[in-house]
Amino acid sequence: MVIQSAEFISSSTHPASCPGSRFFEYAFIGRSNVGKSRLINALCHRKNLAITSSTPGKTRFINHFLINKSWYLVDLPGYGYARTSKHNRKILSERIKQYLVQRRQLILTFVLIDIRIIPQVIDITFLKWMHTKNLPFIIVFTKADALKSKKLNSQIGNYQNTLAEIWEPIPQSIVSSSISKVGLDDILDVISNLNHQFKCVNG
Repeated sequence: MVIQSAEFISSSTHPASCPGSRFFEYAFIGRSNVGKSRLINALCHRKNLAITSSTPGKTRFINHFLINKSWYLVDLPGYGYARTSKHNRKILSERIKQYLVQRRQLILTFVLIDIRIIPQVIDITFLKWMHTKNLPFIIVFTKADALKSKKLNSQIGNYQNTLAEIWEPIPQSIVSSSISKVGLDDILDVISNLNHQFKCVNG
């Protein structure tokens, strides 16, 4: 798939206020500071489509971007740490869960995980929650360019071992980098194939 156009459509606080459209949606979510905005910008070949910041947790709304005038890329607030009150973090958490559970147009969620660090409880907990709700997801390991090949393979192995303790088979994953562009075509291929598959199923 080649992304020819990407435009911001809306920021919503609740699934009910999201765009009323039949376009399929693909959500991107991850722990704060995982590099989500940079990955989205790299996917869409845009520098400032999604807001990037040195301050974690800047995404506070459900942001819809219309891609190729045919499907939505949805930028969700990060889970976990953010420089805001406990009350606001709870609101953000509920906003995320309501969207993921209630949004009928949602086809797949890409859960972003920083490959540089060891498996985090917060990431595994979120993946388990997705699984209990029967919500399809693919793990996207970010910032692969920051590690040399040996260390990268070691980190991937660590995650595979951790996931194997919970799932059989383990969830699908993609190794990516917004800098070297590795994995970006793989993400777009997944979206393209699902768009075709669901279009065929729905007639």
